[in-house]
Amino acid sequence: MLEIKDFSITFNKGTVDERKGLENFSLSLDDGDFVTVIGSNGAGKSTLLNTICGSYKVDSGKIVLDGMDITNQKEHRRARFIGRLFQDPLRGTAPHMTIEENLALAYGRGSRPGLAFGVKKSDEKIFKEKLAELDLGLEDRLKTPVGLLSGGQRQALTLLIATIVTPKLLLLDEHTAALDPKTADKVMELTDKIIKKHSITTLMITHNIRNALDYGNKTILLSQGRLVLVLEGEERKSMTVENLMKLYSTTAADSFSDKMIL
Repeated sequence: MLEIKDFSITFNKGTVDERKGLENFSLSLDDGDFVTVIGSNGAGKSTLLNTICGSYKVDSGKIVLDGMDITNQKEHRRARFIGRLFQDPLRGTAPHMTIEENLALAYGRGSRPGLAFGVKKSDEKIFKEKLAELDLGLEDRLKTPVGLLSGGQRQALTLLIATIVTPKLLLLDEHTAALDPKTADKVMELTDKIIKKHSITTLMITHNIRNALDYGNKTILLSQGRLVLVLEGEERKSMTVENLMKLYSTTAADSFSDKMIL
């Protein structure tokens, strides 16, 4: 379970450029919830993920993950149990290291320090099995430097790296936005398959409204650093892209009025 309580964060505090990144933001997720996150540029979507990861320190509020208060925990410690993918396929891997070396680092996360000289045969077998599930032929390229992979291959590998040890929480920051449509669809299918298989609690930022409704079990809308809409259950199932776009426009415009939908 993830609980975010009254998050507030201010950028450029005390200057003429001061602005709220998040304001009195609260959200609760049950184990296995897959939540899609939408909102215009500057709405606070990436700020939310960065704050959960520990990249930003909040002015006030608390974050509890599986009963553990991680509000003041260092970012590198949270990385042991929070997986994350970025929009840029170049992030999340070491390009000069091989596929198996990148996987070995992730596989040993939180259990053994560093990378041993040579990958154990038992680990290599696991890596090949996991890579085969991606259906990209990477199981036969363990010795290939990651920097030689295509964007789609690299993003699929990064997804595997983030989940090879099942995280308590998975954060996806527009992780298919830089890919061509066909490859993006493939990576989304893989994402959905892995999340469902391991029942991973997930937050996924997307600008693709169709994906926001097709994947996961909840959709939330952010506007100006606030949570202004939560869609779930029958309301979400019956929601069309067109109606969500209309609701998005109305709710974003009225996010500080009496018509705010929570």
